[in-house]
Amino acid sequence: MSGTAANATPASQQQPLRIAMISYYLPSESKIGVGYQVHALANELADRGHHVDVFSPCAPVEGARYGHVHVALTGSLRTFRFAFEMRRRDFSSYDVLHAHGEDYWMWRRRVPMHVRTLHGSCFEEALRIRGIKERARMVLLGFTELLASVVADTTVLISPETRRWTPWVSTVIPNGVDRRVFGPGVGKRRPDPTVLFVGTWTGRKRGAELAERFGAEVATRVPGATLRMVTQDAPSTLPVGVEALGRLSDEELVDEYRKAWVFCLPSTYEGFGIPYAEAMMTGLPVVATPNVGARYVTRQGHDGVTVELDAIPEVLVSMLTSEPARRRMAERGLRRAEEFDLARVVDRYEAIYRTARLGRRRRWYRGEPV
Repeated sequence: MSGTAANATPASQQQPLRIAMISYYLPSESKIGVGYQVHALANELADRGHHVDVFSPCAPVEGARYGHVHVALTGSLRTFRFAFEMRRRDFSSYDVLHAHGEDYWMWRRRVPMHVRTLHGSCFEEALRIRGIKERARMVLLGFTELLASVVADTTVLISPETRRWTPWVSTVIPNGVDRRVFGPGVGKRRPDPTVLFVGTWTGRKRGAELAERFGAEVATRVPGATLRMVTQDAPSTLPVGVEALGRLSDEELVDEYRKAWVFCLPSTYEGFGIPYAEAMMTGLPVVATPNVGARYVTRQGHDGVTVELDAIPEVLVSMLTSEPARRRMAERGLRRAEEFDLARVVDRYEAIYRTARLGRRRRWYRGEPV
């Protein structure tokens, strides 16, 4: 019996849940996408009347509508020590433990329902990351993900292609984007051709490579074209036509999405790629390299353009100089973005939280027969 059965009690008539979330990352101190997703999920659940506490070593997020439990950590190997700290915590007062990492030592029953979301695959990232030390770290984290998928009652993937490393996991729930925040803007596009990038200058996001190609092969062919980069690690000297914006507030970021003509993120790996979905939600055409997340979000290039890095400049030139092409891709992206509406995503998590298994475990906790 599932939480979505025909005779299930409507959500409006069900009792609020006490939910503990675990996340090493939060937007207050980290630009990692997992933290932003945890923040969005926790806010939406709190808005629905649930009591939500997020356990994290990061500081509280300004304006958060959920509770925050700070887990102080110092020194090295903090992600692994965070996992040990979570094992020592008492979560028995909660109905649900929803972990977004670092729950792999929690094999003894702590709560009636233990959910784990795997935000991509560290094994997949290890195949592409540079440096022996970082690769070894990713492989080790990959093994912790395998263990976590066994420890939890229910494990969730954010895209089906990451099932390659956990084929026994069947549940896929994509990351969610709040339509109330990222809805399309009307008449906001900049007068000059503008490409938007959201990510890091270095590493797997490949901001530096995009900027170099844009300056040499796009700005020289499209008059007035600009690449606006939401990144914090860009150098002081940038190629022609490239601007670094630093870190933006949520409102400023949404404004950039709505004003750009095309979004481009040529990442080597994304488990999902929240910026792709955010761009689609605002009506912005997406250009990406064919990583795991981009293939899923764009439906193998049907609702966005996925090409290898060397072909990115030609695609950008084509998109910036063809308003009909941009309009067609934006319309497809908007339809696809309905699948990533935060409200729909939280509906699916609530259904998992409220399975019959949850009721049985509550009785078990009270010493009642099951």
